[in-house]
Amino acid sequence: MASNQCILIIDDEEDLARLMEKVLHKEGITNTITTGTVADGWAKFQEFNPALVLLDIMLPDGEGYDLCKQIREVSNVPILFLSAKDEEIDKLLGLAIGGDDYITKPFSPREVAYRVKAQLRRINFSEEKFAPKSLQVGPFELSANETEVKKDGKTLELTAKEIGLMSCFMHHSNQILSKETLFEHVWGDDFFGSDNTVMVHIRRLREKIEVEPSNPSFILTVKGLGYKLHTKG
Repeated sequence: MASNQCILIIDDEEDLARLMEKVLHKEGITNTITTGTVADGWAKFQEFNPALVLLDIMLPDGEGYDLCKQIREVSNVPILFLSAKDEEIDKLLGLAIGGDDYITKPFSPREVAYRVKAQLRRINFSEEKFAPKSLQVGPFELSANETEVKKDGKTLELTAKEIGLMSCFMHHSNQILSKETLFEHVWGDDFFGSDNTVMVHIRRLREKIEVEPSNPSFILTVKGLGYKLHTKG
């Protein structure tokens, strides 16, 4: 569990907040911030952008429910309610307005710590699973945001159009792509005889990625059909 993930504890029972901090620290979550009011909780949330919020419902200057609604307007950060209100309607309300868990007092601080860790694991897994990945094709690597191409680990000095061509080639490696397809993918217009435009950019691209641009080994011309990125041995 990453220890730099900030946990915001909003509870006016100072002894309980300090105990929660102590237990979380023992579990490897050392970046914690505590406060005891709605107003300061919102200020701390904006300042520190926490990975998770532990939120009491009954606070001196208002209800945690209202702060939860305020946070939900700007963030999907996990919110775990801590409350002495143990009626079913209270739990349902907490979950209905955007809470991810509802823990009634008195509770085991260690149990809360484990619930916090479970939420953080879920966040980390989701981020890793759905994070955009770079594309590796032969010696070439296209960055996840498709703004950079590397060859053998070294960044190539390519223009935006050349990166667009490489993106098209790399997503369809070893496939023949017509000039029309390349033009429409990179320039976003109908082809209408822009044969020379594609040829010029292919020639310039070869000069940057080929050892011998006049005798290319990667971007091959397929006579009468178009071009293809050759990456197989």
